[in-house]
Amino acid sequence: MNAQAPLFKVSGFDFRPNHLLVIGVLILAFSISMMIRSQNADYGFELNEFDPFYNFRATEYLVENGLAEYFSWHDDMSWHPEGRNISATSQVMQHVTAAATYHAFGGGSSLYDFTIVFPAVFGSLTAVIIFALVRVLGGTAAGLFAALFYSVSIPIITRGTLGWFKSEPLGLFYGLLGLYLFLSGIRSDNRNIALAKVVSGGVFLGFGLASWGGIQFFIIPLGMFILVLPFVRRDFRFLIQIVPVFVASLLITIAMFERPGMGFVLGFGGLSLIVPALCMIGCILVQKISKDGHQRRNALVVLAAVIVLGSSLIAINAESQFLPMPSFRYLNAINPFLTTTNPLTDSVSEHATPTIEHSFLFHSVLLIFGGLGVWILFSKTGKENFPVSSDMAAFSLIVGLTGVYVSSVFLRLEMFASVSLIILASVGLSVITKEFVSKSDWRRPLRLRIVKASYVSGIVLFLIAPLMVPANANWISVADVPSPILNGGTGFAVVTDDWKDTFAWLESNTPEDSVIAAWWDYGYWITTMSDRKTLADNATMNGTRIANIAKAFLAPPDLAWESLRDMDADYVLIFVAGQKLNIPGESYYILGGGGDESKKQWFMRIAGEPLPRYLHSDGLSGTDHFWQNTLMGNLTPFSVEGYVNMATNQQSRDYVPGYAGIYTKDVKYPAGGDGPFRLAYSSSSFNDDKIGPVIGVFVYEINHGYVPEN
Repeated sequence: MNAQAPLFKVSGFDFRPNHLLVIGVLILAFSISMMIRSQNADYGFELNEFDPFYNFRATEYLVENGLAEYFSWHDDMSWHPEGRNISATSQVMQHVTAAATYHAFGGGSSLYDFTIVFPAVFGSLTAVIIFALVRVLGGTAAGLFAALFYSVSIPIITRGTLGWFKSEPLGLFYGLLGLYLFLSGIRSDNRNIALAKVVSGGVFLGFGLASWGGIQFFIIPLGMFILVLPFVRRDFRFLIQIVPVFVASLLITIAMFERPGMGFVLGFGGLSLIVPALCMIGCILVQKISKDGHQRRNALVVLAAVIVLGSSLIAINAESQFLPMPSFRYLNAINPFLTTTNPLTDSVSEHATPTIEHSFLFHSVLLIFGGLGVWILFSKTGKENFPVSSDMAAFSLIVGLTGVYVSSVFLRLEMFASVSLIILASVGLSVITKEFVSKSDWRRPLRLRIVKASYVSGIVLFLIAPLMVPANANWISVADVPSPILNGGTGFAVVTDDWKDTFAWLESNTPEDSVIAAWWDYGYWITTMSDRKTLADNATMNGTRIANIAKAFLAPPDLAWESLRDMDADYVLIFVAGQKLNIPGESYYILGGGGDESKKQWFMRIAGEPLPRYLHSDGLSGTDHFWQNTLMGNLTPFSVEGYVNMATNQQSRDYVPGYAGIYTKDVKYPAGGDGPFRLAYSSSSFNDDKIGPVIGVFVYEINHGYVPEN
């Protein structure tokens, strides 16, 4: 069949076999992505992680009260007693888009169920967007490779599963759509269409920034690309018209939102686009007025001067800060040496620095094909019959290399490495595939067919291998985990109702104006599911408040009682994870698995306390001081029985390096007691006394009538 022969016509458009192939591959990419993202539904249909619960609550408020009320909403349930200005501290487009699509497509479903499906659908639809983007860069074949690579990418999949109602899936959707429209616009031959595309590109990229702050990292390659445009394009008049329009539409869109807002426009974010646009215009004007043979040299002088002045400005601003600075996490991504200077940032698991093992797990064969793409783009750009234009090759290299760089700091930002490698791998693989398959001058057709079949088989094998091996840590199984609200975010593949039952108890058994003190990890859960006020939550807006909570947990109980009362708290919630050992007739436990017992070292770092006072040399086992003289040690309903070498079964009453602590149940502040705290609730897994994982949520009432001894 002739791939160019029309099959049928729709509204004047001729559908050909190659169009059906493209549609089929995109449907396949969407379906694969959706199936992998939906695996956690096997454990329960719940929102995933912590932030989605806040986003659900904010979206619910918007749906029920409308935009005007939403933008004037000051939430008094979080960060008691100050509260929180929602529109100024949220990813507003996340809530607006979810509310709008719920009104349009929600049907009879509940908003909670709709927000569970929302990220998986938008995340899977992004496969179509990345196809369109990479198609502009390297052609249809490259776009199809990109859609398939995207559909199985671990960093992207795991941050967009069913229930992951966080900012990344929608932010990436809008961000990549904005990039596509901009690049498609500057490649368009129709000036009116080009103008419409770049304006739309600026608007959608602005929406992306208002959906996820991480989209700010797209500004880096965009600014660099604008700087090199005068050296890879000759249609200067068009560039002078179209690029400033894109920059203006993007910055105007951003200015419409409180976050990132004018601080971004007037700060380094805005300058990262404005200065390159002005530099581009300057380079073009210099080339126009320069004598023949000196145009590029003079333009390079202008570019070098701008780079020197820009670097000087950054250095001066680091001291005087006359321009708004990005927040710490964004500075951290640009400057990896800041990684260990903020314990609150470091305590977040997704802010951990990626290791070589992470990179190979996340990207696997994409590293090989991405390197191939870099080599091809560097070696063949500008050569005759090379299918990638110089400007698109420049953008591919810029976004590829900068994406890998910014992702080297946080695990969360490995998404950008994945996008970068997908672009480079797709372009490189499509080029080499076209060259290989198009060869027809071989003397032996049978050998040609065998070699082509071997090539295709090899590529398919490379692509399928990460989906299957290793058996329990491949690109598919890594997303097959329960929602944290079902296992507390522990490493145990179990499903319990401990947390949900705790929230139901809080809502039914505590006064409506109660204030709950807990580690900030659980703030969003408590407020959304229990409708109770919290002192701190996952927004980490007030580092001092979080440090004070950490200090209270590490203080002697009487001092902690006074501190928590000063913070107006009524209840204290802690979470402990461990395992009951299979020892007949005995109830012995090992603690650890992702509860507060596994986070206590971060409590100490954030509180500025010396770790050796509270922890033994392994950095995990609590000292006698921790267990006897801290609030956390006394709230934890276990006590140390001894230590055991699990390999040799040797036992010791005192701590020995390499030995694991063995614990027995011990509630130090029982219900009805007259101490500073009284156990008000303990979840069912703690009380079941079964062999295996133990997930215990404990709520202690602060005894306001307690009188300290001293």
